[in-house]
Amino acid sequence: MNHQRQTQRQQPAVATLPQLPAIVSGHVSHSRRMPLRHRFRYRTYQWLVDVNHLPRRRFSAKDHLGLGPSLRDNIATFTAAHGIQLRPDDRVLMLANARSFLGFVFDPLSVFWCLTSAGELRCVVLEIHNTYGERHAQLARPDAAGRFTLGKEFYVSPFFTVDGRYDVTLRLDAERVSVAIDLVQQERRVFSAAFTGKPRIASRLTVLRAALLTPFITYQIWALIRMHGVWLRLRRLPVIHREPHIPPEGVR
Repeated sequence: MNHQRQTQRQQPAVATLPQLPAIVSGHVSHSRRMPLRHRFRYRTYQWLVDVNHLPRRRFSAKDHLGLGPSLRDNIATFTAAHGIQLRPDDRVLMLANARSFLGFVFDPLSVFWCLTSAGELRCVVLEIHNTYGERHAQLARPDAAGRFTLGKEFYVSPFFTVDGRYDVTLRLDAERVSVAIDLVQQERRVFSAAFTGKPRIASRLTVLRAALLTPFITYQIWALIRMHGVWLRLRRLPVIHREPHIPPEGVR
C-alpha cells in the first residue's frame, strides 16, 4: 500500500487463544503530547469473535469494510486486494464493538487477526472509522512481538495532519488482548492510544455485567470523542483541513 512500511519477518504462531466469543473488559487511554497536552482513560469493553461464528444480531457485514454479504467475505476481499489470499480453513478473529441500543455502532478501530488452521498469524487488518462517516483499512504483517509500522493515510482527528507513521503493538492470548498505537510525526511521538483488557467467555452474566458497568457503550464513545474535540477547540487548537477520502481497494 502507498506510504506503508512493515516489518517483513516470518509470521509467528499466536499464543493460546481465548474461548470465543469473548468480552474483553478493560480500559482505553489517549495521550496527546503536542502542541497541547491532553490525556484521558476510561473503562470500556469490546467483543472478540470468530467472524464465522458471530453472536446473533450483534454484528453486521456492512459495518466493516462493506463489500460482501458476510464479514468473512469482506476481509477475504480486502486481503486479496492487498496480496494475501485467505484459504477456506483460515480463521479470522475480530476485536470490535457490537451494535448497541437501537442498532447503533461506532468503531474507531477494529482489528482482524487472520490465522491459519494451525494458528500461524498470516496478517492483521486494521479498520479505522472517523466521525465524518468515512472508513479506511490497512493490512500489516506483525513481527514475533506483535509489532509493525504503518504509514498514516487517513484523516482521523481534526487536529492532526495526514502524514507520519503509526507504530503498533498487538497482543492476543488467553490472558490479555491489547492494542497500542503511537503516532510519530517528524520523528516525534505526538500521540498515543491504547486499549487493554482481559478476555472472558461471553456468557449471559459476563455480557450483562459489562453492559451495566459501561451502559450504551457505543453512544458513550461517540459522545466522548466529540466532548474532547470541543475541549481542544476551546483551547484554540487549530483544525486541519479535511480532504475527501478515497477508500483503498476492498473498502466501501
